[in-house]
Amino acid sequence: MAYWLFKSEPDVFGWDDLIAKGAAGEEWDGVRNYQARNNMRAMQIGDLGLFYHSNIGKEAVGIVEVIALAHPDSTAPDTKWDCVDIRALRKLPRPISLDEAKAEPRLREMVLVTNSRLSVQPVSDAEWATILELSGDRG
Repeated sequence: MAYWLFKSEPDVFGWDDLIAKGAAGEEWDGVRNYQARNNMRAMQIGDLGLFYHSNIGKEAVGIVEVIALAHPDSTAPDTKWDCVDIRALRKLPRPISLDEAKAEPRLREMVLVTNSRLSVQPVSDAEWATILELSGDRG
């Protein structure tokens, strides 16, 4: 299993919006960055991710699961853009802010810290464990 981070602007599509989709989840559409797209192409069903509110809040707020492999993005004007489907699993007991991640030495190499603009990014096993620990999530 691999771990990921999915960034979304909460005033466009936030954690509560994904919760409202239920078990059916939602297509993670609209990504128009090759590196982010390639990250989604590498995902497997059952991979887990952090749901991160960008711009407003700048914090990881929940845990999601990949429920469909990469497929053509239904919102794309051409076939070069893919996406996965995700569903909400649980809210983090305590959100982890970007500032907190930057201040945590164990997260100094995390993509969120080194390249905060990438909308879909990998999270290492150690980074995942650290975020869960900091948030109080017992998994």
